[in-house]
Amino acid sequence: MTETPTQTAEEQLAYYHSRRELAVVQPQGSLALVNTQWIDSEQTIWGVPGSWAPAEGGLTVTATAADGILVDGELVDGTVLVKGKDAAEPSSVVFNDTTNGFVIAGEDGHYALRVFDANSEGIQNFGGIDAFDYNPDWIITGTFRENPEGTTLGFEQLKSEGKTREHVIPGEITFSKDGVDYNLAAFKAGRALQLVFADATNGESTYSVGRFLFLAPNPDGTITLDFNRAVLPPCAFSYAFNCPLPPKQNRFAVPIEAGEKNVMAKNGELLHG
Repeated sequence: MTETPTQTAEEQLAYYHSRRELAVVQPQGSLALVNTQWIDSEQTIWGVPGSWAPAEGGLTVTATAADGILVDGELVDGTVLVKGKDAAEPSSVVFNDTTNGFVIAGEDGHYALRVFDANSEGIQNFGGIDAFDYNPDWIITGTFRENPEGTTLGFEQLKSEGKTREHVIPGEITFSKDGVDYNLAAFKAGRALQLVFADATNGESTYSVGRFLFLAPNPDGTITLDFNRAVLPPCAFSYAFNCPLPPKQNRFAVPIEAGEKNVMAKNGELLHG
């Protein structure tokens, strides 16, 4: 059996990039999201059938069998509870062969339906994710120090009109580069940490709002920040997302020429330019 040669860093990044481009065009990928509608009273939702209303633990949908809505695999004929993503067993919703959805929970107790279309305009027009070439200068080893339990930081959202949302900050990330000391805040995202950052390339060569970097502390207390793995936020792919904005300490005055740049259309222009 022939041994597979070790991939170079450039080859590993190319594979990572190809997987990213594949992920965003999936039936519930970022480019498939066509609507996020918050429900505070009985109403219809753009693009899908049924009448939707707030309920404890999610939303109710009222529809007839002719509407063809499946909730958790069962055809809706009457009124059914659609459980939110905060439930132990969230509900799934299917509207037709290409359109599906699920319910998300807000911090204020309200719920919204997210609608995905596997044949969305974004997917049809997607040409790729533009990215910088591999840049070893932006692979940094920093230090991770745990914060007291319950430490939070308010993050403003893209569509929040100045309001902030508190996120738990498990620890502080510190490092020095080119004579500048940095102290960054990353919040918990599943089993990883999510760094929301901005730099001098935003609005020039990269997406104007900022970028994300997912990372995890090493057992020895160090943390590796490989900005070659920096990704565009979901709101770069669909206006139906509401993304967190970088807090002040995560705004770099220098250009970080590593990672993803912009979402491109098939004609070579910005997809949401």
